[in-house]
Amino acid sequence: MSNAQYETYGPSPAHRPPGYGGFDPHSVQTLAYGVAGVPGTHPTRTDTYRPAYESHEGYGGYEGYGGSEPYGAYEDTYRPAYEESETAYEPVVRPRSGRRAAHRRRARLAERGDGPMRRLVPQALVVAFLAGGTSAFVAKDKAIELSVDGKPRTLHTFADDVTELLDEEGVEVGAHDAVAPATDAPLTSGDEVAVHYGRPVRLTLDGQRREVWTTERTVEAALRQIGVRAEGAYVSTSRSRRIGREGLALNVRTERAVTIMADGRARTIRTNAATVGEVVEQAGITLRGQDTTSVPLDSFPRDGQAVTVLRITGRKEIHDEAIQFAVQRIEDPTVFKGTEVVERAGRMGLRRITYSLRTVNGVKQKPRRLRSEVVREPQTQVVKVGTKPLPTSVRAAGGLNWQGLAACESGGRPDAVDSSGTYGGLYQFDTQTWRNLGGKGRPQDAPAEEQTMRAKKLYVRQGASPWPHCGQRLHG
Repeated sequence: MSNAQYETYGPSPAHRPPGYGGFDPHSVQTLAYGVAGVPGTHPTRTDTYRPAYESHEGYGGYEGYGGSEPYGAYEDTYRPAYEESETAYEPVVRPRSGRRAAHRRRARLAERGDGPMRRLVPQALVVAFLAGGTSAFVAKDKAIELSVDGKPRTLHTFADDVTELLDEEGVEVGAHDAVAPATDAPLTSGDEVAVHYGRPVRLTLDGQRREVWTTERTVEAALRQIGVRAEGAYVSTSRSRRIGREGLALNVRTERAVTIMADGRARTIRTNAATVGEVVEQAGITLRGQDTTSVPLDSFPRDGQAVTVLRITGRKEIHDEAIQFAVQRIEDPTVFKGTEVVERAGRMGLRRITYSLRTVNGVKQKPRRLRSEVVREPQTQVVKVGTKPLPTSVRAAGGLNWQGLAACESGGRPDAVDSSGTYGGLYQFDTQTWRNLGGKGRPQDAPAEEQTMRAKKLYVRQGASPWPHCGQRLHG
């Protein structure tokens, strides 16, 4: 087989234009195969040809055409795939006139210095610079999934951390809001960032009021986050209700175990009731009349609390009590010292008190005072107190009403003795006083005249004070 059919370096002799002198390095066929050493050339072509403007020494002939000889034989090392790799081809000999024309063109290009490589080098530099910048640009871009309050979306960002991302998206985060990952966490492509807004909950839990914050969006989830045991609990609103950013008020009563003791029996029930009275009703216990419980019926039942039902029966009793009158003392210069005369007798007042008598679970209780009212006011007693000097002798005391004093003290009987046996005689002397006055034996055994004489002697010493109740008779 002839190598002529594989010649691709120019048109056939029949189609060559006038003046065509051989190989043209700028022809379409040549560029189709590429030039050795230039990017983008045919990957399977091994072309040892180099134009003169690529040689360091200028034009030196065609490598592969016989070394340095300018017009040596050309060995084409390209082989189609369907031919044996060991097949050799005969060198192609072109007309000298064609090689000479090509030589002249390459010489002119070398003198001008603007060959194809010179034009390609700046373009390659620009392409390399743009390719490097684009790579850095693409490396900074990150695909992030941002979820704000449960609403996810995918976005691209150049932010370095979570804080920058939130600032770019205009997402404001408060003290009660939650961000995951942390705001200072760096971002890489594919990360997921979640923002959960805080919501205030005005919680009344088992009677205790407080305000808590939650990042959950439903009542049931909020109770779990707060740590409230919702099983069996009373919740004032639907557990599936959504919580807005403004929050809500929530009343929760957890389930508690309360023991009710009544009529000799103990009943333990689990309840979420709001008052002890409700728990008693749930236990099936009825309160009648004055029945009550050991704790107030309107109090909040606590877990583990024991409540006793008190069966009460009772009645009311009224008692009248005396009110002691006051004594007013007025000095009287007409009455001897030591003598007091009642000017106006006092009168006791009257107070009426109502008591409650109760029996609790069969045991009588101490009476309880319910009310008190004054039925009659007391009358003050007025007493004259003598300031007149006492008589200096028994004879001076003779002008007093001794008969009246004796009638008051003993009924006028000289031998009278009081029930205790301590006092005796007309003036009810005690034995010691009688003997101090010079008497002998017992006063009730002495004659009436002696008793009166010694009574006057006593009056001279002490006035009417020895007879506090009847002494006023001496002046009446």
